[in-house]
Amino acid sequence: MIHAFGVSEAGRVRKNNEDRFVSDLALGLFAVADGMGGHKAGEVAAQMAIDAIATFITRSEGDDDVTWPYGIDEGLSFDGNRLRTGLFLANRKVFRAAESSDDYGGMGTTMVGLLVKSGLASIASVGDSRVYMLANGSLTQLTSDDSWAATLLAQDPRLKPEDVANHPMRNVLTNVLGGRSTVDVHVVERPLKGGELLLLCSDGLHGVLSNEVLQDTLATAADVEGAAQTLVDRALDAGSRDNVTALVVRYEADK
Repeated sequence: MIHAFGVSEAGRVRKNNEDRFVSDLALGLFAVADGMGGHKAGEVAAQMAIDAIATFITRSEGDDDVTWPYGIDEGLSFDGNRLRTGLFLANRKVFRAAESSDDYGGMGTTMVGLLVKSGLASIASVGDSRVYMLANGSLTQLTSDDSWAATLLAQDPRLKPEDVANHPMRNVLTNVLGGRSTVDVHVVERPLKGGELLLLCSDGLHGVLSNEVLQDTLATAADVEGAAQTLVDRALDAGSRDNVTALVVRYEADK
């Protein structure tokens, strides 16, 4: 059984909310997109990406006769490949729209997707929106950021996060949906035993709340509704200047 609840707020600085999310219990699909671009194009890109992934996951549900335009990763499950393909299709949709209109030129979006099926969590990501998992009282970040700072830290093990925390390029993204015709989609899979909480969020949340706050909030919340709302409230109280989205998913094993 899966319980899920999402909260998305424009925040106290931005007029428009360019974050979008989908939470579909029947499909086991959950995703968060954080759009960017002028003329309200960010929210257009995010919604296009959400629609594209939801359409493909719906179309491929229970159907082994699926067309795989981006090939198969043999290291992933069937559902992991569904999620991977969904993000590739989302990239194509956003990129083509950005090319076809001056108003949409330069738009793009991050995305994290989660597909939960038969005790397996498939997680795909592009950009710097994240997925965390709380299991046995411990919080783990399951995705890696596609950002200048993350790239620099990965290349030089001598550096620590605080060394680049104030650099003006720290939040520059190196990989987004719609930015170019090809995109790198990162996919990981984790078995679920039951009782796990998964958090999908935009950088308006994880950029201002520490792992300790995230862990404490998820561990002490009475339910997924309370967890999501408290996380967003805490991010806004901490001074987030961005849109803020938290989508909390709880997995319970079938008895």
